[in-house]
Amino acid sequence: MIVLKSRDEIAKMRRAGHLVAKVLDAVVKAADVGVTTYDLDVIAERIITEAGAKPAFKGYQPDFISCGPYPATLCTSVNDEVVHGIPTDRVLMDGDLLSIDTGVEMAGYFGDAAVSLVVGRNAPEARKLASTASRALENAITACVAGNHLSDVSYAIQTTAEAEGYSVVRRFVGHGIGTKMHEDPPVPNYGRPGSGPVLKPGMVLAIEPMVNMGSFEVEASPDCWEVRTKDGSLSAHFEHTVAVTEGGPEILTAGNGLS
Repeated sequence: MIVLKSRDEIAKMRRAGHLVAKVLDAVVKAADVGVTTYDLDVIAERIITEAGAKPAFKGYQPDFISCGPYPATLCTSVNDEVVHGIPTDRVLMDGDLLSIDTGVEMAGYFGDAAVSLVVGRNAPEARKLASTASRALENAITACVAGNHLSDVSYAIQTTAEAEGYSVVRRFVGHGIGTKMHEDPPVPNYGRPGSGPVLKPGMVLAIEPMVNMGSFEVEASPDCWEVRTKDGSLSAHFEHTVAVTEGGPEILTAGNGLS
């Protein structure tokens, strides 16, 4: 069931979303050659807890993953890792494509966003992939208006990625969000326009293109959380929490460098 949010609820989600943006802004600035993904996780958790909120990912146990609770505040996925990479003592190298995903719970409401960046100065192909994934999210948000269909959002992602010769991940999707991290409806990154639920004011969606340089096929690692491209190709991931309003889409997780 799709739950429509009131203006007051969207205001609460906006506050959670602004904190997510603050976290990602800080982590992006800290991500550099020689830094570990665990270092970034420490920064994120400190900012969230100091704001009186909770890391939404830490301890999270979704129904669709049959393994233990997620152990960290961030998901840090590097190069061929698509999503759910667990922060460790892995040192970032020049040219690494790093995807950072995080969420917070504040006053009972959730915000969720992700960004990808290239560490250092090299890897023009990785930069192009990340730029395309970012543009796919922008185009999807543009389609996120009342009266459109949910598949119009999905179609915008797919066509943007495939126009550059890339593929979109099909096994994992975006989602509704509110008082739970994952709510209805699922938001695929592919589909034909003009189908699925009609977008209405009050719907809030976590839209998250996952774009691969090679095949769309992915596989879970033995630890059950980390997901990689099956062919070892690079992957980029962007996400925003977006509210459908009468005046158009509102990015609830907008912040410096993320909007």
